[in-house]
Amino acid sequence: MPSIDPAVFSPAAVAPETEALNRSIVAKLEAAPDQWAFPADEIREARRQGKGAFPLAPKSPRAVTETIAGPGGPLALRILAPPAPSGVYLHIHGGGWMLGQADFQDPMLERLGEACGLACVSVDYRLAPEHPYPAGPEDCEAAALWLVREGKARFGTERFFIGGESAGANLSAVTMLRLRDRHGLVPFRGANLIAGCYDLAMTPGARRWGRRRLILDTRDIALFVKAYLAHRENPSDPGISPLHADLAGLPPALFSVGTRDPLLDDSLFMAARWEAAGNRADLKVWPGGVHVFQGFDFPLAHQAFAAETAFLNGL
Repeated sequence: MPSIDPAVFSPAAVAPETEALNRSIVAKLEAAPDQWAFPADEIREARRQGKGAFPLAPKSPRAVTETIAGPGGPLALRILAPPAPSGVYLHIHGGGWMLGQADFQDPMLERLGEACGLACVSVDYRLAPEHPYPAGPEDCEAAALWLVREGKARFGTERFFIGGESAGANLSAVTMLRLRDRHGLVPFRGANLIAGCYDLAMTPGARRWGRRRLILDTRDIALFVKAYLAHRENPSDPGISPLHADLAGLPPALFSVGTRDPLLDDSLFMAARWEAAGNRADLKVWPGGVHVFQGFDFPLAHQAFAAETAFLNGL
């Protein structure tokens, strides 16, 4: 099973700058209005104005949008590509299946593309509660099938990767399962899975976290799941919670998570099940990291990014 150094869980392992960032996040969120007092469209607009927990990222002038036919209508793909990419990274953004958008990650995807020689394609999938399950997975499946079908002609390569953060990591795993089970395809060379939610019935760590305001808390997870599974599907269905799926025959995956993330158990359990199914599972547990700490500009995020690029470049 993937090994973990117990020292990463010690308070002494947390760098001062990480502690300082965590305190600032708590202070900001405790002073902010309760986001659940507002409808989804207002929460999204507030995030577009930079009022969320994460800093607002600038848009890249190099990005282009390609629209493909999706199961629910036109599906936008945001593309950042170097002149001659050596591969393609299909990116699925986070946001609890309810928030976020493909152009929120331009700087990160530009850096990833430059470090790994990859074209990055980010999927603007439909969001809950207006478009609950299975809309998001259907859109991500459609984007992946487009890449399999058009990637060679569009980018000059069939060296494909997939990845995402939080709900995006969940949807990345679900997309790999859909392609394997519905189409007989295992097209991705590797998966970069950051702080994923892999059990929507909630792991013990997620249930026991409580109301500590470090990006995400137990109530947030429950309410995101409620919006996503509006038709009251079983949250333990393997097509919803990939922790419960048959994971055989899937590509190498890097699982990254911080020790101060309510979804810590999700990555620990998923990495173990991934490897038990016969796949390569690399696990990085980062001391003091909050949920998707990679979205902040500070040393721990830089270390995690270096680990991600090393993983992708090694495949």
